Amino acid sequence: MRNAAGAEAGTLPILTPMPFSAVGRLPAVRATYSVPLRTRFRGITVRDGLLLRGDAGWGEVSPFWDYDAAESAAWLRAGLEAAEEGWPEPVRSAVPVNVTVPAVGPEEAHRIVRASGGCTTAKVKVAEPGQSVAQEQERLEAVRDALGPAGRIRVDANAAWDLGTALERVRLLDRAAGGLEYAEQPSATVEELAALRRRTDVPIAADESIRRASDPLAVRRAEAADVVVLKVQPLGGVRSCLRLAEEVGLPVVVSSALESSVGIAAGVALAAALPELPYACGLATVHLFEHDTVPDPLLPVDGALPVRRPEPTADSLAATRADDDVAARWSERLSEMAAHLEVAR
Repeated sequence: MRNAAGAEAGTLPILTPMPFSAVGRLPAVRATYSVPLRTRFRGITVRDGLLLRGDAGWGEVSPFWDYDAAESAAWLRAGLEAAEEGWPEPVRSAVPVNVTVPAVGPEEAHRIVRASGGCTTAKVKVAEPGQSVAQEQERLEAVRDALGPAGRIRVDANAAWDLGTALERVRLLDRAAGGLEYAEQPSATVEELAALRRRTDVPIAADESIRRASDPLAVRRAEAADVVVLKVQPLGGVRSCLRLAEEVGLPVVVSSALESSVGIAAGVALAAALPELPYACGLATVHLFEHDTVPDPLLPVDGALPVRRPEPTADSLAATRADDDVAARWSERLSEMAAHLEVAR
């Protein structure tokens, strides 16, 4: 006898049928994961989320806890697309990726790059609260040493700087890195990004100004960026991102939202479906997890991720299973997201 996930009954005890009447017509099988991170990242040390299994496979729904239900509904839409619809056909078989370097010391930064699976591009986190610009410079110098002169380095400030600080820091970090490929979201507003772009030679990438904006096309109108960073979950799915990329008309970097391999597979699907992919993508973040929700994680080989869709197993789900309190919070949150999304109405 087989259950709704297509596995033999009894082999997936942690998957729970969901009553459709409670949350709309959602996939009837789910699993909740909770995984420690190897390094503090985005202010958290544990990543958790929800996995849904539908006719097309597994989808991830893992908005951060500081996102409200209305904003998180886009993440649910992306998870439903993965689980119920699947993704467009790829136009490439592998996706080049960057190694992500958290706000760590120079020795650890060097080690991360050297152990990155052949990545020749590094994305380095900066603007960490409590850290000095000297620490950022040392981190970038270590990354440059690990990559060599031909490697590419980009920095991500997560909208932390005002315009004056951004002007100063971008110039200093550009020198420390021996040249930056681009600076990602150095300031919060489109107006600041546009002003910074006019006053620096370092290209500017927009992330939060796209994925957390009521009008993501404002970046294009203001000529505020050279590159746009797209993340599948926050933007509502692969197809939604493809439409947005066409409308914005700028080069795209597909990046992760710190997901397990189930969610990363959606980012890979987007990157694989884009007509052009001039930059390495920020999808090699599974190495930040102590464990993964699948037995064969999406990790880079020769600096690229293969275009494939790894599947969780009973053992991999059991190894990453969230405790009952976390699972209950996700069950409640799913109902709230579904209400905003108005599933099946």
